[in-house]
Amino acid sequence: MTERGPLTAVSPLDGRYARYTEPLVPYASEQALMRARVEVEVEYLVTLAEIDAVPLSLTDDQRASLRDCYDSFDRSDAEMIKQLETEGYGEYAATNHDVKAVEYFIREHLPAAVDGAQWIHFGLTSEDVNNLAYRLLVREATAEVLVPALRSLRDQLAELAREYRALPMLARTHGQPATPTTFGKEMAVYASRLGRQIARIEAVDLAGKLAGASGTYAAHHAAYPDVDWPAVARSFVERLGLEQAPLTTQVNPCDDLAALFDAVRGANDVLLDLDVDAWLYISDRYLGQETVEGETGSSTMPHKVNPIDFENSEGNLSKANSDLVFLGEYITNSRLQRDLSDSTVKRNVGAAFAHCLVGYEKLGTGLGKVTPNEQVMRAELEATPEVIGEAVQTILRREGHTDAYERVKELTRGRDVDLADFHELFGELDVSADVREELQALTPAGYTGLAEELVAELE
Repeated sequence: MTERGPLTAVSPLDGRYARYTEPLVPYASEQALMRARVEVEVEYLVTLAEIDAVPLSLTDDQRASLRDCYDSFDRSDAEMIKQLETEGYGEYAATNHDVKAVEYFIREHLPAAVDGAQWIHFGLTSEDVNNLAYRLLVREATAEVLVPALRSLRDQLAELAREYRALPMLARTHGQPATPTTFGKEMAVYASRLGRQIARIEAVDLAGKLAGASGTYAAHHAAYPDVDWPAVARSFVERLGLEQAPLTTQVNPCDDLAALFDAVRGANDVLLDLDVDAWLYISDRYLGQETVEGETGSSTMPHKVNPIDFENSEGNLSKANSDLVFLGEYITNSRLQRDLSDSTVKRNVGAAFAHCLVGYEKLGTGLGKVTPNEQVMRAELEATPEVIGEAVQTILRREGHTDAYERVKELTRGRDVDLADFHELFGELDVSADVREELQALTPAGYTGLAEELVAELE
């Protein structure tokens, strides 16, 4: 068998990009899912022991011992669960069922004085465990990995915005020269947009379900009809830090996960827009890129410094968004009360998050290597004096000239002009000396409005 490693990985996420995706391993790997299932099963067992009607009791030491099953969960534990599932272990034949293997794993780790094997997974269906386990992992992956990476990008953008808030730059609308802006203000726009999307992500509340095979608590009620099982379930789910989904089929409908995926996609859309704009700014030489010693830009053209980080980010974020849309649409549907097609699909949540993370890392690297080229930006502004036409016709309107727009249009549209052409026009106008002086003072580099001040809107 071929030796396994990054160079033999089927997916680039575990191969070429493994160093970038490693922070997701505690939340997106098979071992992580096993550990989360153990946590759910153990905490459920502890909850049962707190119900007066259930003849199960646990001392503080026994609870601590059980919780150690997931607190100290490691690779050897994961391998044992996998063996229980695929080969069998000790007295257990192969389960061919991943959640049942977890149940038997916990049986093997019950404290010696606890007669409680029959209470592990009591009244549950596998989806009761899985829906909670996945949400624990998704919640932590989002809070501990994705959101910090997004906040780091926002901080980079905010820093660029403040440093270059006064650097004038020609804007382009429809790809054509337009009213000037500042480079810092444009970075502030992205920082502000990204901040709003981060807030959307953090506002999503994940909801868990613990209601049995058809969402009716049937097995629980049959065994102990006097116990308020919905209240038990609510308390248990909230103890895990989730909201309760009170009405479900066998599956948790996953509308909450779909909302989260859509919020992450929204952040990615902002960054994709930035990737493309950064690429264009580099192409226009508005942004210069730092060279890396020993790095090759092109295998045949030695002079090239390609915008590879922004291109890589664009590709990975596009792949992530495709996956997130698919996941959000697929997991919110289940045939009647349950089918298993979503089970294999949910295993790809980690891959979608991993493409996000690679995209964030590459974009951050790209932003760290670019420097605004002030000389090029100012030269472009000086070569495009027609952009002050908007200011000219607006000031003339203020002075009561009803043909202001038409006069400036006749001078500039589809023609090459310079400031001298404008000054000639100003000399022909019936305006006061003060207004003529105001018009003559207009320059492309100085026509940036409140762009510099607007950067202060960033918190």
